[in-house]
Amino acid sequence: MKEQSEVHKFEIVEMETDKDHIHLLIDCSPQHYLPNIMKALKGNTARFLFKEFPELKKELWGGHLWNPSYFVCTVSDRTEEQIKAYIQNQPTKKRKRGRPMGV
Repeated sequence: MKEQSEVHKFEIVEMETDKDHIHLLIDCSPQHYLPNIMKALKGNTARFLFKEFPELKKELWGGHLWNPSYFVCTVSDRTEEQIKAYIQNQPTKKRKRGRPMGV
């Protein structure tokens, strides 16, 4: 993902992964077309993971790593710190105490 951020000239400010989804806070100029950023991130991570772990494709829903949908919203200077804190405080596998993944 870092490579894609350099190629497409955006910054990944915060990132947290879970079993079945990822939270990203991305800083990009208004000229960026967000669907292109998402396509690059999803496509390149899928290609990388399927190359490194070919068996993964057989285990996934229809051989797809990512769901085609995603959620995007703009963040103001006022709310940026709140969004960062939200992403930083997402429970990771290590921090979940007796809670099922994704809950």
